[in-house]
Amino acid sequence: MMYIKVKAKDVRFTIPIPYAILNIGISILSSHFFQQQANKWTKEHFERKKLDIEIPSIDKKMLKPIVKELKNYKGIVLVDVKAKDGTEVKIRL
Repeated sequence: MMYIKVKAKDVRFTIPIPYAILNIGISILSSHFFQQQANKWTKEHFERKKLDIEIPSIDKKMLKPIVKELKNYKGIVLVDVKAKDGTEVKIRL
């Protein structure tokens, strides 16, 4: 299970994310339909800024083994960020 902890000035909360939900999220983000929609949504912004960028496709077959391997490293901290205003974000397996 992945835990996302956020500490702000007045708020503290932890969001537990099971690996099953993470796998579902990867499946959705890597779907052909979602990728088409993301390109369509960003196309107008990129045209206004005169950028020639296309969002690269996400390969589900490459990400699933990575998530599977992360299960072996429980307790490791992936992200630990502290802002100047005191806000902290920590992502831990």
